[in-house]
Amino acid sequence: MAEQKESSVLFSLKELMNLEQERIAQEAANQQRQARDARERREAEERAAREVVERKARDAEEARRLAEQRQREETARIEAIKQAELERAKAEAEHRAQLQAAAAQREHEAQLIKIRQQSSARQTRIVLCVAISIIVLGSAGAVLKYQSDQKALAVERAQAAHERARLEEEGRRLAEEQKALQQQIADADKEHQRIELALKSANSDVERANLLNQQRQNDAKRTALEGKAGTPTRGRPATKAKPSAPCNCSPGDPICSCL
Repeated sequence: MAEQKESSVLFSLKELMNLEQERIAQEAANQQRQARDARERREAEERAAREVVERKARDAEEARRLAEQRQREETARIEAIKQAELERAKAEAEHRAQLQAAAAQREHEAQLIKIRQQSSARQTRIVLCVAISIIVLGSAGAVLKYQSDQKALAVERAQAAHERARLEEEGRRLAEEQKALQQQIADADKEHQRIELALKSANSDVERANLLNQQRQNDAKRTALEGKAGTPTRGRPATKAKPSAPCNCSPGDPICSCL
């Protein structure tokens, strides 16, 4: 009987030891599982933070590329405007030179007629006939040239008016872009203040690191927006010198000023 009781007590002790070992093993397994879950959760948070930083870096790079492209397009547009102004100034200078040359030619012809009228009656009649023919032909040519010049001038004025309207529209568009940039800068300032407040109430290093990364990205974005908000200085085309009138004098002409 005593042996049975002793055996029963030993069996109970073994059962208790087995239960205690199972409890210890279960607690160790739970601790390992909790540690593994915490590590996986921390790794997931770090991976998510890296993905946010990388995405913002890509967005910033894309914004920079678009800004550079817009700057190149704006530079090309301004260069085209300058070239058009230079061409227009050149055409106007050539037109004025042609008018001055025609006026000088008519004046010179009038002086020749006056000299030839003082020679003899026969020479006077010949000179008059020639002069009248020259005057008639010259007048007809001058009228045709004047009409052609007036048409060309009207076309140039219409083109200039169209170009001015286009430039005004471009100016309005640039003003709207500047306004949008200023609004984006103001939004970036608000985001900066929001992140500053969030940093003061951050509860973990991961959250604080994420907020700092957001702050750096926001500051970089604001700096880029401020750089884009600048306006290029528009230059004026240089004025070219007037070309000299061609010399059409007869050889040995005593009153010619260009010989």
